[in-house]
Amino acid sequence: MRKFFNKILPNKLKPQDTEEVQLKRRVAALFGLYSNLIGTDKVVLKAGKLDAIQLLRSEYLPERVLALQKLVFEDPTVTKQPSHSQIPEILDEVEEEIADIIARRAVEDKLEKKIAEKMDERHQEYVREIKMQVLKEEESIENPQTLKKYAMLEKLEQRNLTQSAMTMLRPASLNEIIGQERAVEALKAKLASPYPQHLILYGPPGVGKTTAARLVMEEAKKLKYSPFANDADFIEVDGTTLRWDPRDMTNPLLGSVHDPIYQGARRDLADTGIPEPKPGLATDAHGGILFIDEIGEMDPMLQNKLLKVLEDKRVFFDSAYYDPSDPNVPKYIKKLFEDGAPADFILIGATTREAHDLTPAIRSRCAEIYFEPLTPKHIEQIIYNAASKLDVEIVPDVPRIISEYTIEGRKAINILADAYGLALYRTKNEGDKVTIKAEDVYRVAQVSRMSPYVSKKASNNGEIGKVFGLGVAGYLGSVLEIEAVAFTAQDKGKGHIRFNDTAGSMAKDSVFNAAAVVRKLTGQDVADYDIHVNVIGGGRIDGPSAGTAILAAIISAITSQPIRQDVAITGEVSIQGKVKAVGGVFEKAYGAKQAGISTIVIPKENDKDIPQGHLGLNVCAVETVDEALAILFLKPSTAIA
Repeated sequence: MRKFFNKILPNKLKPQDTEEVQLKRRVAALFGLYSNLIGTDKVVLKAGKLDAIQLLRSEYLPERVLALQKLVFEDPTVTKQPSHSQIPEILDEVEEEIADIIARRAVEDKLEKKIAEKMDERHQEYVREIKMQVLKEEESIENPQTLKKYAMLEKLEQRNLTQSAMTMLRPASLNEIIGQERAVEALKAKLASPYPQHLILYGPPGVGKTTAARLVMEEAKKLKYSPFANDADFIEVDGTTLRWDPRDMTNPLLGSVHDPIYQGARRDLADTGIPEPKPGLATDAHGGILFIDEIGEMDPMLQNKLLKVLEDKRVFFDSAYYDPSDPNVPKYIKKLFEDGAPADFILIGATTREAHDLTPAIRSRCAEIYFEPLTPKHIEQIIYNAASKLDVEIVPDVPRIISEYTIEGRKAINILADAYGLALYRTKNEGDKVTIKAEDVYRVAQVSRMSPYVSKKASNNGEIGKVFGLGVAGYLGSVLEIEAVAFTAQDKGKGHIRFNDTAGSMAKDSVFNAAAVVRKLTGQDVADYDIHVNVIGGGRIDGPSAGTAILAAIISAITSQPIRQDVAITGEVSIQGKVKAVGGVFEKAYGAKQAGISTIVIPKENDKDIPQGHLGLNVCAVETVDEALAILFLKPSTAIA
């Protein structure tokens, strides 16, 4: 080390000098070298911070050596002046430290030079982009073209042609939701509570499931004990549009992570290789309600992922590009990866599917509410309310006619809105009161190729071999017209039974069961007759529920006893003559009401499924076929009231 300093300072030390003089020159040389190394200004600043100004100006050698120690080692705790015997050793240490500084500087300069060369070779394009970005930041991001487009958008925002009829006529209060009193009451009990529950709403389309949920939430906000804040959100999404992405790149429901190699992350994050989580609708609904319409159409995998969110009340993110030790990761990204995004919401799913079509795990976590189909009277009331909002007059027949074409409240309003347009066009003078007439509704039905929803009507006349059965599809009941005709077989005991092939195998079994019961009840063998049983319209019967109706039609055809046409029946028939329970009785009652039926016959086991007097129907529960036939068959010289 001494040779090194003798080389860089050859004229400073001379052999003939005394030891004291050599030490002073050596100290002065080291001061000069250190000053050249870091700069005179920095030396003065350091000396001020280390309380070494006076020591630096001193002529006393130990004090100058002490100042040199403080400066080179940057150690303010060194306060003891060295003795003359210690000075050479201390100067050697100082020289070593200065040599290390010089060596580090040389290595750093060399490395910086190499880095600069590599950057210049491999990142010219990147540097150009940086320069362009700097230029853009210094300049205005707007130009005449962008400003012109912005002005055009502002101008378009000020122009409105019309208001959606569905938006204007949508119920604004719970009192305007027609025909769903029990469902609305159940919604209130489960949402307007200190402990609201997750819900699944079942029912046909257009009966007010979404509107009821939204309005009940608004009512719940007004209650002191409700957990919903005044600014709680009602986030609505269609389940048919939600799909699970196995790459987790796009998931609008739960959120996703935009990794640096994919588009979507912020530019500054992508350039630094930091993934960016993007919370989804589950987080948007935090503290409020997440309403998923047609939840039964969601991908099963996405339904399972939603379960995890319902349990944790948070959405967690993961990415192979996330490095928790990276100091460049923003706080919000670190929090999202480590703690997840909050997702404490109430889930309400609505579906027109059957309950068994949903994931059992979802159903187990939700209370279930069934919305009821609308009757013609409900549709008529909806039409009257909508006409009042439109401030339009309607002739008395209009609500009834519209109720014949639909059982959906939404579709009924659409028909009324279309008829209103025709009536408005027909009215020549602007001051005249607009009146919707029956011909306006019929014209809408013709243009839209609509047919009456109910084509089977009850009557007061008895008919031989014809009976009304009851079916159900989804949440909508319907009336089945079943007819039978019997002829004496040409060869006794060799008769045949023919039945619709399209009706289904279980319906065929019902025919054979009925044939077995016919002999027990009438004493006549069906093998002596050629019998043809037909379901008018070729409808498919799903299940054995038409067994009793088929039996009545066959007996009527054989015995020529007329059957009442204001009565409909449902129930499985056993070969012992019992009427057994069937499903969907509640929905079947609506189908009977639509067809004008006044009395329905149901199995005794289903008696609790329908309240007495429901929909104004006379509900008769029977245990045996004899009881059912006593109601169905029109007695001689008996008129139907």
